[in-house]
Amino acid sequence: MTVLIITHSQDNESIPLVINAIQAQGRKAFRFNTDQFPTEVQLDIYYSKGCKQNILTVDKQKLDLSEISAVWYRRIAIGSRIPRVMDSQLRQASIQESRVTIQGMITSIKGFHLDPLPNIRLAENKQLQLQVAQELGLDTPRTLTTNNPEAVKQFAQECEQGMIVKMLSSFAIYDDKGQEQVVFTNLVKDEDLENLEGLRLCPMTFQEKLSKTLELRTTIVGQRVFTAAVNSQRNQKAQYDWRRQGLALLNAWEFYNLPEDVEKKLLQLMSYFGLNYGAIDIILTPDGRHVFLEVNPVGEFFWLECCPGLPISQAIAEVLLTS
Repeated sequence: MTVLIITHSQDNESIPLVINAIQAQGRKAFRFNTDQFPTEVQLDIYYSKGCKQNILTVDKQKLDLSEISAVWYRRIAIGSRIPRVMDSQLRQASIQESRVTIQGMITSIKGFHLDPLPNIRLAENKQLQLQVAQELGLDTPRTLTTNNPEAVKQFAQECEQGMIVKMLSSFAIYDDKGQEQVVFTNLVKDEDLENLEGLRLCPMTFQEKLSKTLELRTTIVGQRVFTAAVNSQRNQKAQYDWRRQGLALLNAWEFYNLPEDVEKKLLQLMSYFGLNYGAIDIILTPDGRHVFLEVNPVGEFFWLECCPGLPISQAIAEVLLTS
């Protein structure tokens, strides 16, 4: 039987790490780069009375979908190579039809899914995440999502240490050269409170600013919990969002033992959303609080394999091969 890995051609080291772990167990992995469909990858889905045949062809290698034992839904970029010189309406129609085709293919696969797409989409709702986390007894930051400038000013008075602002979505804009500009978490300054009219065009999420001893990244795979910590406060540019200095902090991550009660509640959170995989961000405050920020159901993990050496890819392979 074969593990199908759904991703795109520009994905990072996570893919070969998991493929190697699968092959080390004597099993097969088949990589499907969704950005190559429909321009380079072929899919034949055939149904007739008493007969069906679903074949995926990549670089002349054919995979019968009935042979798939497990699916790892990692990344998706369906139709991105459809020529942009096409009429915009026709191109959008082609992308939409391609998406529906592949999503139907994924749903029809009877093997184990890490994780089912509906579960991922539900878990991506960060407002629901905070609600469930609170109900489970996890410590969460005071949070306001709004398009109301007056509500922000009132909220600012509640945040004694100040407040930060961030997006609920993975928001990015692109410059004239096509370079991605990610919107990171930022500190809200006093002068910003007098310039909030943009909220009427785009709501934003505000949270109380918390003092940080460490920032934690907890990766859950099945019932296994892996946690690493970094002191982001040593780097001035990373104080509000360690991702700004991700490369500079690459070798600064260390093993961290998360308290048992926090691990238990995080596993309950995963169970609520029906997830087998999640990357969770937590703040450790100077007074010892473990404050839950969010869970990313398809979050990155590859850098933690190098430092501090968490065997996450092996754990993913084991779940895919044994579930």
